[in-house]
Amino acid sequence: MRRIGWLVLIAASLGALLWWLARPSDLPDATRAALDAHRPDPAHGERIFWATGCAGCHAPPDLDSGAPPEARLVLSGGRRLESPFGTFVAPNVSPDPVNGIGDWSLHDFARAMLRGVSPEGAHYYPAFPYTSYLRARPEDVADLWAFWQTLPAVETPSAAHELPFPFTIRSGLGIWKFLNMNEDFVFPGDGAAPVMRGRYLVEALGHCAECHTPRNLAGGLDVGRWMAGAPNPSGDGRIPRIPDPSWSAEDIEAYLFSGFTPDFDVVGGSMADVVQHMAQLPAEDRAAIAAYLRALVE
Repeated sequence: MRRIGWLVLIAASLGALLWWLARPSDLPDATRAALDAHRPDPAHGERIFWATGCAGCHAPPDLDSGAPPEARLVLSGGRRLESPFGTFVAPNVSPDPVNGIGDWSLHDFARAMLRGVSPEGAHYYPAFPYTSYLRARPEDVADLWAFWQTLPAVETPSAAHELPFPFTIRSGLGIWKFLNMNEDFVFPGDGAAPVMRGRYLVEALGHCAECHTPRNLAGGLDVGRWMAGAPNPSGDGRIPRIPDPSWSAEDIEAYLFSGFTPDFDVVGGSMADVVQHMAQLPAEDRAAIAAYLRALVE
């Protein structure tokens, strides 16, 4: 009987631990206080919008890569993101209160971006790159939300993800987050202002590692091979290492603005969207990104 009692106790303790790990986390009090104390600046929020690349997933799937910036502000969703775990479909995140996120609060928005949790308390799948966004400053999130209120509302309903069992069970994502979410920056940096600004733009807002860093078996980033290149989740080719060691900082800056490589090739695929967004940033931000990327290989 004593052995059975111990087994029951161990099973109950393990179950409680798993429940605790799987629970959706809330925003820390300090983050909530920073959000509430900040006076939102929608003009700066637009800069954050282009840096975070939200339109890369949430703009209409039939949008031409050469479409003007204003066409990328229609966040109706619908783009299909292939992965080894199934197909994720980007949702409508426009300010529409029924089919988008127009009924969210600032805290709802920040919890989604920084913790990957919905207003209803459900885990979001990490196809939404909150594992990078969690490093974003609360003030930048508040500014981004202020800009979001200026975007057009779209009535298009969101489509469901196409995932096989057991990936349809979201509660397990809490354990995945426990193992894979880390607020620390990966690259320590040398303290130089452009490099540190670039680190923030690349590792937090731009979430470049989500594509350019290999993943472990559970789908988490393998930070030991930071920016080393990775298989394309769609199975088509390979996403390259960045930066190419032969590229200078000036080469990187020019590429992020024009889409032309030093060999006069032109950007293609999903990177074309990234360049469209990077081109909207101030030149000093592209220079900071270039400084950070060069610091990775120097």
